[in-house]
Amino acid sequence: MNPDPQTRLYAIEQELKVLSWWQAQPPAPEALASQEPFCLDTLTFPQWLQFVLIPRMQALLDAGAPLPTSIALYPMATESFKDLPENTRALEEAIALLDESLTGKRVIREA
Repeated sequence: MNPDPQTRLYAIEQELKVLSWWQAQPPAPEALASQEPFCLDTLTFPQWLQFVLIPRMQALLDAGAPLPTSIALYPMATESFKDLPENTRALEEAIALLDESLTGKRVIREA
């Protein structure tokens, strides 16, 4: 397992900024309280990465708590980004590397 998920989270943040998807203002609290996976009913996937995944993972890292070992964000990323005009390859790769660092398993990338 890659010992540095912190670096992977930072890479995701940087790619969100490169794509101009990083937002200065958080969504409304009720949007963040969604019970749907990835808050699909209230947030875009990039918003979920910024306002849910990154802060929760950072809190676990800061607390020295165990990190999830069963995670598969890459398939959701590729599905979410497939019809967008932006080039999301670098963000998808950063997400795949986070998956790999947490699970210890290689992520099969789409061609």
